Amino acid sequence: MKIAFVGYRKQEKYSIGSPKDEDKVLLELFTSKGLDVELVIWNDPAVDWSLYDKAVIKSPWDYHEKFPEFIAWLNKMETLNIELMNPNAVIRWNSDKHYLKEIEDSGLPVIASLFFEKDTRPDLNDFFSKLNSEKLVIKPCVSASAKHTLIVIRETVSQRQQELHNFLKEESFMIQPFVEEISEGEISLIFLGSEYSHSVIKLPKAGDFRVQHFHGGTILIYEPDQVLIVSAKKYIDVYASNCLYARVDGLFTKGIFHLIELELIEPYLFLDTSPGAYERYYEALTGKLKR
Repeated sequence: MKIAFVGYRKQEKYSIGSPKDEDKVLLELFTSKGLDVELVIWNDPAVDWSLYDKAVIKSPWDYHEKFPEFIAWLNKMETLNIELMNPNAVIRWNSDKHYLKEIEDSGLPVIASLFFEKDTRPDLNDFFSKLNSEKLVIKPCVSASAKHTLIVIRETVSQRQQELHNFLKEESFMIQPFVEEISEGEISLIFLGSEYSHSVIKLPKAGDFRVQHFHGGTILIYEPDQVLIVSAKKYIDVYASNCLYARVDGLFTKGIFHLIELELIEPYLFLDTSPGAYERYYEALTGKLKR
């Protein structure tokens, strides 16, 4: 069985200040265990995908910048009958943040989200009351790494509205209340083979809200209590029960854990922060390969 370990063509903007290269460590582990696995770039035209039986989508971190190409690649995987370890249908669903509305409608706690569709011209003044917040955050429905994220307060509505209207000529966006608790950190709970593995908390640098390491964020080991693990597992059970990996990102607001994102495509998994995490990933993978 030949396995493609799917990554991207490295870009400094994603790797600068990055934690350990867990892709490299995983590949070395898989090879040492006798798996026939190769690192391949998802959009490399030289790759002969027909050589592979299975594919692990690990780090195609630029997929959102080339989204039509990425969807075409998923179609190709489907046509070639190459099984993705996070299923093709799940990746399609998770690639567009409209999925948050489905989760919210199911009754699981999610940061409130409304959507602006492409080619619309919303009046941002209406959304302070709709979202019961004096500060709003706007981001693309297909995005990563805080791309084109806008913060809006009443004093900046005119400027931000023009920016948003320009962006909406190209793609859809979502709008949420700005949750002040982000300053206390965003918690990431990592699940491997649907079982809880480990957690970290990502803290933004002073004066910022972005928690990504390339925006100056800090990553710390986090020890959740059992109540939080059970709460996070509910998202897995409903939406990611057949996935090799999943990362539940969220924070506490009014004492309740609310989902920010359910990461099922290419999240960094902070495997180096937890003893045995690489081995748990391997065991989750081999478990799926046997089924």
